[in-house]
Amino acid sequence: MSNQHAETTAIEARNIVKQFAGHTALNQVSLEVKRGEFISLLGPSGCGKTTLLRILGGLEHPDEGAVLLSGKDVSGVPAYGRNTNMIFQQLALFPHMDVYNNIAYGLKVKKLGKAEIKKRVAEVLELVQLSDYSNRSISQLSGGQAQRIAIARALVNKPEVLLLDEPLSALDMQLRLDMQHELKRIQREFGGTFIFVTHDQNEAMNLSDRIAVMRSGVILQYGTPSEIYERPVDSFVAKFIGDTNLLEAKVIESSGSKLIVECCGRTFEARNPGAAGVGSTGHLSLRYEYVGLGESAERCDNQLTGKILESVYGGASIRYKLDIGGGYELTANVQYQPGNPIYGVGQEIALGFQREYALFLDDSREA
Repeated sequence: MSNQHAETTAIEARNIVKQFAGHTALNQVSLEVKRGEFISLLGPSGCGKTTLLRILGGLEHPDEGAVLLSGKDVSGVPAYGRNTNMIFQQLALFPHMDVYNNIAYGLKVKKLGKAEIKKRVAEVLELVQLSDYSNRSISQLSGGQAQRIAIARALVNKPEVLLLDEPLSALDMQLRLDMQHELKRIQREFGGTFIFVTHDQNEAMNLSDRIAVMRSGVILQYGTPSEIYERPVDSFVAKFIGDTNLLEAKVIESSGSKLIVECCGRTFEARNPGAAGVGSTGHLSLRYEYVGLGESAERCDNQLTGKILESVYGGASIRYKLDIGGGYELTANVQYQPGNPIYGVGQEIALGFQREYALFLDDSREA
Protein backbone atom coordinates (compact mmCIF):
# COMPACT_ATOMS: atom_id res chain seq x y z
CA MET A 1 0.00 0.00 0.00
CA SER A 2 1.35 3.46 -0.90
CA ASN A 3 1.92 6.05 1.83
CA GLN A 4 -0.61 8.35 0.16
CA HIS A 5 -3.24 5.60 0.17
CA ALA A 6 -2.62 4.92 3.86
CA GLU A 7 -2.86 8.63 4.67
CA THR A 8 -6.25 9.07 2.97
CA THR A 9 -7.83 5.71 3.89
CA ALA A 10 -9.18 5.31 7.42
CA ILE A 11 -10.18 1.66 7.24
CA GLU A 12 -10.35 -0.98 4.54
CA ALA A 13 -11.79 -4.46 4.19
CA ARG A 14 -10.14 -6.67 1.59
CA ASN A 15 -11.85 -9.77 0.21
CA ILE A 16 -13.56 -10.62 3.51
CA VAL A 17 -15.16 -14.06 3.81
CA LYS A 18 -17.10 -15.05 6.93
CA GLN A 19 -19.12 -18.21 7.53
CA PHE A 20 -21.36 -19.26 10.39
CA ALA A 21 -22.33 -22.95 10.62
CA GLY A 22 -21.82 -23.44 6.90
CA HIS A 23 -23.72 -20.28 5.94
CA THR A 24 -21.70 -17.65 4.07
CA ALA A 25 -22.46 -14.34 5.76
CA LEU A 26 -19.88 -12.39 3.73
CA ASN A 27 -18.51 -13.45 0.36
CA GLN A 28 -15.35 -11.69 -0.87
CA VAL A 29 -16.42 -8.27 0.47
CA SER A 30 -14.10 -5.32 -0.10
CA LEU A 31 -14.72 -1.80 1.21
CA GLU A 32 -12.49 1.26 1.42
CA VAL A 33 -13.45 4.18 3.66
CA LYS A 34 -11.63 7.50 3.43
CA ARG A 35 -10.78 9.63 6.44
CA GLY A 36 -13.64 11.92 7.47
CA GLU A 37 -16.30 10.06 5.49
CA PHE A 38 -19.74 9.10 6.74
CA ILE A 39 -20.47 5.69 5.24
CA SER A 40 -23.68 3.67 5.51
CA LEU A 41 -23.98 -0.09 5.11
CA LEU A 42 -27.51 -0.52 3.79
CA GLY A 43 -29.50 -3.65 3.13
CA PRO A 44 -32.26 -5.98 4.33
CA SER A 45 -32.00 -8.13 7.45
CA GLY A 46 -29.51 -10.94 7.01
CA CYS A 47 -27.53 -9.28 4.21
CA GLY A 48 -24.28 -9.23 6.23
CA LYS A 49 -24.01 -5.55 7.12
CA THR A 50 -23.74 -6.02 10.89
CA THR A 51 -21.30 -8.90 10.44
CA LEU A 52 -19.10 -6.64 8.32
CA LEU A 53 -19.31 -3.89 10.94
CA ARG A 54 -18.31 -6.29 13.70
CA ILE A 55 -15.35 -7.52 11.66
CA LEU A 56 -14.22 -3.93 11.07
CA GLY A 57 -14.44 -3.37 14.83
CA GLY A 58 -12.65 -6.58 15.84
CA LEU A 59 -15.66 -8.21 17.49
CA GLU A 60 -15.56 -10.92 14.82
CA HIS A 61 -12.60 -12.15 12.82
CA PRO A 62 -12.74 -13.02 9.10
CA ASP A 63 -12.22 -16.56 7.83
CA GLU A 64 -10.46 -15.06 4.84
CA GLY A 65 -9.33 -11.57 3.86
CA ALA A 66 -7.91 -8.67 5.81
CA VAL A 67 -8.90 -5.51 7.68
CA LEU A 68 -6.53 -2.55 7.50
CA LEU A 69 -6.76 0.39 9.91
CA SER A 70 -4.73 3.40 8.74
CA GLY A 71 -2.82 1.03 6.46
CA LYS A 72 -1.97 -1.49 9.18
CA ASP A 73 -3.31 -5.06 9.06
CA VAL A 74 -5.41 -5.55 12.20
CA SER A 75 -7.28 -8.68 11.08
CA GLY A 76 -6.25 -10.67 14.15
CA VAL A 77 -6.35 -7.79 16.61
CA PRO A 78 -9.31 -7.86 19.05
CA ALA A 79 -11.61 -4.88 19.55
CA TYR A 80 -9.75 -3.58 22.63
CA GLY A 81 -6.51 -3.43 20.63
CA ARG A 82 -7.93 -1.28 17.81
CA ASN A 83 -8.48 2.45 17.84
CA THR A 84 -12.13 2.04 16.91
CA ASN A 85 -15.31 2.26 18.96
CA MET A 86 -18.79 0.87 18.45
CA ILE A 87 -22.28 2.05 19.41
CA PHE A 88 -24.91 -0.71 19.46
CA GLN A 89 -28.69 -0.72 19.14
CA GLN A 90 -28.84 -1.17 22.91
CA LEU A 91 -26.77 1.76 24.17
CA ALA A 92 -25.59 -0.09 27.31
CA LEU A 93 -25.10 3.06 29.39
CA PHE A 94 -24.30 2.28 33.02
CA PRO A 95 -27.50 3.05 34.99
CA HIS A 96 -25.65 3.32 38.36
CA MET A 97 -23.33 6.06 37.05
CA ASP A 98 -24.11 9.65 36.20
CA VAL A 99 -23.44 11.14 32.76
CA TYR A 100 -19.90 12.28 33.64
CA ASN A 101 -18.79 8.87 34.88
CA ASN A 102 -20.42 7.05 31.95
CA ILE A 103 -18.37 9.13 29.55
CA ALA A 104 -15.20 9.05 31.66
CA TYR A 105 -15.25 5.27 32.20
CA GLY A 106 -13.04 4.34 29.23
CA LEU A 107 -10.52 7.06 30.07
CA LYS A 108 -10.28 5.82 33.65
CA VAL A 109 -9.62 2.29 32.38
CA LYS A 110 -6.74 3.76 30.36
CA LYS A 111 -5.53 5.43 33.61
CA LEU A 112 -5.49 8.97 32.24
CA GLY A 113 -4.98 11.79 34.72
CA LYS A 114 -8.00 13.43 36.37
CA ALA A 115 -7.34 16.79 34.68
CA GLU A 116 -7.14 15.20 31.23
CA ILE A 117 -10.30 13.18 31.86
CA LYS A 118 -12.20 16.26 33.02
CA LYS A 119 -11.01 18.22 29.96
CA ARG A 120 -12.00 15.50 27.49
CA VAL A 121 -15.42 14.88 29.04
CA ALA A 122 -16.16 18.61 28.94
CA GLU A 123 -15.15 18.74 25.27
CA VAL A 124 -17.43 15.90 24.16
CA LEU A 125 -20.34 17.14 26.27
CA GLU A 126 -20.02 20.47 24.49
CA LEU A 127 -19.81 18.65 21.15
CA VAL A 128 -23.12 16.85 21.79
CA GLN A 129 -24.61 20.05 23.25
CA LEU A 130 -25.23 18.61 26.73
CA SER A 131 -22.68 20.55 28.76
CA ASP A 132 -25.09 21.05 31.66
CA TYR A 133 -25.92 17.35 32.00
CA SER A 134 -22.69 16.14 33.61
CA ASN A 135 -24.31 15.26 36.95
CA ARG A 136 -27.57 13.87 35.56
CA SER A 137 -28.60 10.30 36.22
CA ILE A 138 -29.00 8.13 33.12
CA SER A 139 -32.64 7.51 34.13
CA GLN A 140 -33.31 11.26 33.83
CA LEU A 141 -32.32 11.39 30.14
CA SER A 142 -34.74 11.37 27.21
CA GLY A 143 -34.16 8.92 24.36
CA GLY A 144 -32.37 11.51 22.24
CA GLN A 145 -30.21 12.67 25.15
CA ALA A 146 -29.20 9.07 25.91
CA GLN A 147 -28.20 8.65 22.26
CA ARG A 148 -25.97 11.71 22.47
CA ILE A 149 -24.36 10.55 25.71
CA ALA A 150 -23.59 7.19 24.07
CA ILE A 151 -21.98 9.05 21.17
CA ALA A 152 -20.00 11.23 23.59
CA ARG A 153 -18.78 8.14 25.47
CA ALA A 154 -17.55 6.62 22.20
CA LEU A 155 -15.89 9.80 20.92
CA VAL A 156 -14.11 10.72 24.16
CA ASN A 157 -11.53 8.01 23.31
CA LYS A 158 -10.81 9.77 19.99
CA PRO A 159 -11.29 6.68 17.80
CA GLU A 160 -9.99 6.64 14.25
CA VAL A 161 -13.32 5.09 13.20
CA LEU A 162 -16.69 5.11 14.96
CA LEU A 163 -18.92 2.14 14.12
CA LEU A 164 -22.69 2.50 14.65
CA ASP A 165 -25.03 -0.51 14.53
CA GLU A 166 -28.54 0.90 13.96
CA PRO A 167 -28.37 3.10 17.08
CA LEU A 168 -31.47 5.11 16.09
CA SER A 169 -33.79 2.17 15.38
CA ALA A 170 -35.61 2.32 18.74
CA LEU A 171 -36.52 6.01 18.45
CA ASP A 172 -39.86 7.35 17.26
CA MET A 173 -39.97 8.90 13.79
CA GLN A 174 -39.57 12.59 14.65
CA LEU A 175 -36.83 11.97 17.21
CA ARG A 176 -35.09 9.70 14.73
CA LEU A 177 -35.10 12.48 12.12
CA ASP A 178 -33.81 14.97 14.69
CA MET A 179 -31.03 12.58 15.69
CA GLN A 180 -30.00 12.07 12.06
CA HIS A 181 -29.31 15.81 11.76
CA GLU A 182 -27.58 15.80 15.14
CA LEU A 183 -25.41 12.81 14.25
CA LYS A 184 -24.27 14.38 11.00
CA ARG A 185 -23.48 17.66 12.79
CA ILE A 186 -21.43 15.82 15.42
CA GLN A 187 -19.52 13.91 12.75
CA ARG A 188 -18.67 17.10 10.87
CA GLU A 189 -17.56 18.96 13.97
CA PHE A 190 -15.61 16.01 15.34
CA GLY A 191 -14.01 15.45 11.93
CA GLY A 192 -13.99 11.67 12.32
CA THR A 193 -14.84 8.66 10.19
CA PHE A 194 -18.27 7.11 10.85
CA ILE A 195 -19.59 3.78 9.51
CA PHE A 196 -23.31 3.37 10.09
CA VAL A 197 -25.45 0.25 9.67
CA THR A 198 -29.10 0.73 8.68
CA HIS A 199 -31.90 -0.91 6.73
CA ASP A 200 -33.63 2.47 6.30
CA GLN A 201 -32.94 3.92 2.84
CA ASN A 202 -33.97 7.46 3.81
CA GLU A 203 -31.64 7.39 6.79
CA ALA A 204 -28.76 6.28 4.57
CA MET A 205 -29.54 8.94 1.97
CA ASN A 206 -29.78 11.71 4.58
CA LEU A 207 -26.57 10.89 6.41
CA SER A 208 -24.07 9.41 4.01
CA ASP A 209 -21.21 10.56 1.85
CA ARG A 210 -21.25 7.08 0.32
CA ILE A 211 -23.53 4.07 0.68
CA ALA A 212 -22.70 0.37 0.33
CA VAL A 213 -25.87 -1.50 -0.68
CA MET A 214 -25.63 -5.12 0.45
CA ARG A 215 -27.51 -8.28 -0.37
CA SER A 216 -26.79 -11.93 0.48
CA GLY A 217 -23.31 -11.26 1.81
CA VAL A 218 -22.00 -9.10 -1.04
CA ILE A 219 -21.83 -5.38 -1.80
CA LEU A 220 -23.89 -4.77 -4.93
CA GLN A 221 -23.02 -1.09 -5.26
CA TYR A 222 -20.84 1.41 -3.41
CA GLY A 223 -21.23 5.06 -4.30
CA THR A 224 -22.67 8.45 -3.39
CA PRO A 225 -26.40 8.69 -2.67
CA SER A 226 -26.98 10.42 -6.02
CA GLU A 227 -24.99 7.77 -7.93
CA ILE A 228 -26.96 4.93 -6.38
CA TYR A 229 -30.30 6.70 -6.79
CA GLU A 230 -29.77 7.86 -10.38
CA ARG A 231 -27.59 5.00 -11.67
CA PRO A 232 -28.46 1.79 -9.78
CA VAL A 233 -26.58 -1.27 -11.02
CA ASP A 234 -29.59 -3.59 -10.93
CA SER A 235 -33.27 -3.93 -10.13
CA PHE A 236 -32.67 -4.77 -6.47
CA VAL A 237 -30.70 -1.58 -5.83
CA ALA A 238 -33.20 0.50 -7.82
CA LYS A 239 -36.08 -0.80 -5.72
CA PHE A 240 -34.23 -0.63 -2.41
CA ILE A 241 -33.20 3.01 -2.85
CA GLY A 242 -36.27 5.15 -3.41
CA ASP A 243 -39.55 4.36 -5.17
CA THR A 244 -39.46 3.15 -8.73
CA ASN A 245 -41.62 1.44 -11.32
CA LEU A 246 -39.92 -1.77 -12.46
CA LEU A 247 -41.29 -3.05 -15.74
CA GLU A 248 -40.13 -6.13 -17.62
CA ALA A 249 -38.38 -5.08 -20.82
CA LYS A 250 -36.37 -6.41 -23.76
CA VAL A 251 -33.85 -4.49 -25.87
CA ILE A 252 -34.78 -4.40 -29.56
CA GLU A 253 -32.42 -1.63 -30.70
CA SER A 254 -29.13 -0.45 -29.18
CA SER A 255 -26.99 2.55 -30.08
CA GLY A 256 -24.47 3.54 -27.44
CA SER A 257 -26.29 4.95 -24.43
CA LYS A 258 -29.63 4.94 -26.27
CA LEU A 259 -31.99 2.00 -26.42
CA ILE A 260 -35.35 1.05 -27.83
CA VAL A 261 -37.03 -1.43 -25.52
CA GLU A 262 -40.16 -3.50 -25.79
CA CYS A 263 -42.13 -3.02 -22.59
CA CYS A 264 -45.79 -3.28 -21.55
CA GLY A 265 -46.77 -4.17 -25.13
CA ARG A 266 -45.19 -0.95 -26.47
CA THR A 267 -41.79 0.39 -27.46
CA PHE A 268 -40.04 3.07 -25.46
CA GLU A 269 -36.81 5.01 -25.68
CA ALA A 270 -34.58 4.32 -22.70
CA ARG A 271 -31.09 4.93 -21.34
CA ASN A 272 -28.45 2.23 -21.34
CA PRO A 273 -26.24 2.55 -18.22
CA GLY A 274 -24.84 -0.98 -18.48
CA ALA A 275 -23.98 -1.48 -22.18
CA ALA A 276 -26.88 -3.89 -22.78
CA GLY A 277 -27.15 -5.25 -26.31
CA VAL A 278 -30.02 -6.28 -28.57
CA GLY A 279 -31.92 -9.21 -27.09
CA SER A 280 -31.01 -8.40 -23.48
CA THR A 281 -33.86 -8.84 -21.04
CA GLY A 282 -34.29 -6.99 -17.78
CA HIS A 283 -36.34 -4.20 -16.27
CA LEU A 284 -37.12 -0.62 -17.13
CA SER A 285 -36.67 1.45 -13.98
CA LEU A 286 -38.71 4.64 -13.89
CA ARG A 287 -38.80 6.66 -10.68
CA TYR A 288 -42.27 7.78 -9.60
CA GLU A 289 -41.31 11.47 -9.74
CA TYR A 290 -40.10 11.17 -13.35
CA VAL A 291 -43.56 10.32 -14.71
CA GLY A 292 -45.29 13.43 -16.05
CA LEU A 293 -49.06 13.81 -16.28
CA GLY A 294 -51.29 16.12 -18.32
CA GLU A 295 -49.54 19.00 -20.08
CA SER A 296 -46.09 17.99 -18.86
CA ALA A 297 -46.47 14.67 -20.69
CA GLU A 298 -46.64 16.48 -24.04
CA ARG A 299 -42.94 17.39 -23.82
CA CYS A 300 -41.77 13.84 -23.09
CA ASP A 301 -39.90 11.43 -25.38
CA ASN A 302 -42.25 8.58 -24.42
CA GLN A 303 -45.99 9.28 -24.38
CA LEU A 304 -49.04 7.17 -23.63
CA THR A 305 -52.36 7.41 -21.84
CA GLY A 306 -53.63 5.92 -18.63
CA LYS A 307 -56.62 5.78 -16.31
CA ILE A 308 -56.33 6.94 -12.69
CA LEU A 309 -56.85 3.99 -10.35
CA GLU A 310 -55.84 5.71 -7.13
CA SER A 311 -55.05 9.23 -5.97
CA VAL A 312 -53.30 9.86 -2.64
CA TYR A 313 -52.85 13.44 -1.47
CA GLY A 314 -49.59 13.97 0.43
CA GLY A 315 -49.43 17.75 0.83
CA ALA A 316 -46.36 18.61 -1.24
CA SER A 317 -47.14 15.86 -3.75
CA ILE A 318 -49.89 13.60 -5.01
CA ARG A 319 -49.27 9.95 -5.78
CA TYR A 320 -51.26 8.45 -8.62
CA LYS A 321 -51.59 4.81 -9.60
CA LEU A 322 -52.49 4.46 -13.28
CA ASP A 323 -53.76 1.64 -15.48
CA ILE A 324 -51.87 1.88 -18.79
CA GLY A 325 -53.61 -1.07 -20.42
CA GLY A 326 -52.69 -4.68 -21.03
CA GLY A 327 -52.73 -5.40 -17.31
CA TYR A 328 -49.86 -2.96 -16.62
CA GLU A 329 -49.74 -0.18 -14.05
CA LEU A 330 -47.52 2.84 -13.42
CA THR A 331 -47.17 4.99 -10.33
CA ALA A 332 -46.49 8.72 -10.59
CA ASN A 333 -45.55 11.12 -7.82
CA VAL A 334 -46.50 14.65 -8.93
CA GLN A 335 -45.43 17.80 -7.08
CA TYR A 336 -48.44 19.80 -5.93
CA GLN A 337 -49.06 23.47 -5.28
CA PRO A 338 -52.44 25.07 -4.57
CA GLY A 339 -54.20 25.71 -7.86
CA ASN A 340 -52.61 22.77 -9.68
CA PRO A 341 -55.04 20.23 -11.16
CA ILE A 342 -55.90 17.16 -9.10
CA TYR A 343 -56.95 14.20 -11.22
CA GLY A 344 -59.77 11.97 -10.05
CA VAL A 345 -60.16 8.20 -9.99
CA GLY A 346 -61.41 6.93 -13.35
CA GLN A 347 -60.09 9.94 -15.31
CA GLU A 348 -58.21 9.30 -18.55
CA ILE A 349 -54.96 11.26 -18.63
CA ALA A 350 -51.91 11.70 -20.85
CA LEU A 351 -48.67 10.57 -19.26
CA GLY A 352 -45.07 10.42 -20.35
CA PHE A 353 -41.41 10.23 -19.37
CA GLN A 354 -38.08 11.28 -20.80
CA ARG A 355 -35.66 8.75 -22.26
CA GLU A 356 -32.83 9.86 -19.93
CA TYR A 357 -34.89 8.97 -16.83
CA ALA A 358 -35.89 5.49 -18.03
CA LEU A 359 -33.03 3.13 -17.13
CA PHE A 360 -32.75 -0.34 -18.62
CA LEU A 361 -31.34 -2.65 -15.96
CA ASP A 362 -29.92 -5.94 -17.21
CA ASP A 363 -31.08 -8.87 -15.06
CA SER A 364 -27.81 -10.68 -15.66
CA ARG A 365 -26.10 -8.19 -13.30
CA GLU A 366 -28.17 -9.35 -10.35
CA ALA A 367 -26.90 -11.91 -7.88
